[in-house]
Amino acid sequence: MECALICESLEELSPKRFALSFDNVGLLVGRYDKDVKTIYIALDATDEVIDAAIECEADMLITHHPMIFSAIKSVRADDFIGRRILKLAKYDISYYAMHTNFDVMGMADAAADEIDLIERDVLQVTYEDEIGAEGIGRIGRLREEMSLIELCDFVKERFMLDTVKVFGDPDRLCNICAISPGSGKSMIKHAIEKGADVIITGDIDHHEGIDSVAQGLCVIDAGHFGIEKIFVPYMEEFIRREMPEIKVYTHEMTSPFMVL
Repeated sequence: MECALICESLEELSPKRFALSFDNVGLLVGRYDKDVKTIYIALDATDEVIDAAIECEADMLITHHPMIFSAIKSVRADDFIGRRILKLAKYDISYYAMHTNFDVMGMADAAADEIDLIERDVLQVTYEDEIGAEGIGRIGRLREEMSLIELCDFVKERFMLDTVKVFGDPDRLCNICAISPGSGKSMIKHAIEKGADVIITGDIDHHEGIDSVAQGLCVIDAGHFGIEKIFVPYMEEFIRREMPEIKVYTHEMTSPFMVL
C-alpha cells in the first residue's frame, strides 16, 4: 500500500487541521510513494524504537510524539536527532507523527472511555467550525461517585499503573472528573472553571498540585507516559481494521524512567 494512501487514512482519523499551532505533525521523514507492507508503532521515535523498526524490516514508523519538533538547521550524525533522521533515510523508512491532532481527535475520547466517563464535554476548546467544537481533554461525570483514593485505584487498574501521584484529601468524594492525557499543567484552570472535582493528567509539579487543591481541585498525576501509552494499542487496532493487508508491529510498552 502506498505511503500516501496510509497518510490519507491517518488524516481522516485525526485531521492535521486539529493540531495546535506549535506542533509538527504528518510525514516528517521519507517518501509518499514508498510501498508500505509493514508498519511499526510506538509512542516516541527513540534510537531503540528505530532500531526495532529496522530489525522487523518496517517500511513505515508511526509515533505519537514528533521526533522533529523545533526547527533544525542541519542533519548530522553527531546530533541525536540528525542521527535518527539519517538512519530512517538509510533504511528507507517513512516516518509519520500524529501528536496534538490525535490528542484532539482520538486520545481525548479514548482516555475518557478508559474511565467510563459519561455526559462528557471538551475540556479546552482548541478548534471550532460551523459543525461544532473540539479540543484537548474531556470533562464529564463518573458512573459512580467515589473517594479520591478509590478513584486512584480505579485509574491504576484501568491504565495498568503501579503508582500515581495524588494531591488532595484521600476521602474527598469525586463525581465530576476531567481527564487530559500528557502534560496537563495548562488544563488545571479549565478543569476548575468547569467545576471538576478532580483532574487526571500528567507532569504536575509541587506548586501546581498544591495550588489546585487550594482552589478545590484534586489531582491524580498518572504520568505523561502512563495515559498516553494507549496510543499504541489504539493505532494498532486502527491499522489492523482499516488496512488488513499491512503487517503491524508495536513497541513494548515500558516506562521511560524508574522510581527507586
